[in-house]
Amino acid sequence: MCRLIASDIEMRFGERQLFTAEHLCFSQNDVIYLSGDNGSGKTTLMKLLAGLLRPTRGAIVAEGFAKASWWRKDSLLGKALYLHQHPYLFEGNVSYNLQLVQRYSRLSEAEQRQRMTSAIELAKLDNLLKANASTLSGGERQRLALARVWLLKPSLLMLDEPISNMDQVSQQLVCQMIGELKHQHTGLLISSHQDSELIQLCNERWQIKSQRITTTQLYSGAQAELNRHHVAAD
Repeated sequence: MCRLIASDIEMRFGERQLFTAEHLCFSQNDVIYLSGDNGSGKTTLMKLLAGLLRPTRGAIVAEGFAKASWWRKDSLLGKALYLHQHPYLFEGNVSYNLQLVQRYSRLSEAEQRQRMTSAIELAKLDNLLKANASTLSGGERQRLALARVWLLKPSLLMLDEPISNMDQVSQQLVCQMIGELKHQHTGLLISSHQDSELIQLCNERWQIKSQRITTTQLYSGAQAELNRHHVAAD
């Protein structure tokens, strides 16, 4: 099983301490809700786990992944994919953006074709394939970005504010795609500065508060519903 383990990490910018954490583990099958006020360090934590930043103190190690190339054997890059709130799209149309990402896939050609069909269907991109990516709305851009990640079938995926500032239809589609990735055993770390329906998919919560990261186990949506029925029956 693929996982990232952070031990005794601290992140500072100059004299300002952003956060500390004694132990964090992000594994396949985990669906973690990362909460905290704006500016508390949610995006920074994701970038640490993605290997885009280094902690001021402590270590983050990857376990269970395929052996990396010799020239970056100690790198976290490429282990947990990070999808920014405002994703970068390549110049060109939607179809080009999808096909370009497939070049980096390790899946068989048959599975690549199957996932391409699924990605276009789930993200409702079939009528947008010839549209230039620069003309897409915020919700359409996020759906395209998530579809690109879908094609790679990641073991671990981090989503930074995935449903903020988008219309209700796009929110529903993105939530559905995230639910499907959970069903496929992709480990998910989902950040938000406010509670949303995505928390119903999660089994754990990481919270950044007062410069510390705490972890709490959560009921899944189904477990919570069952618990409410038991309480009502009593």
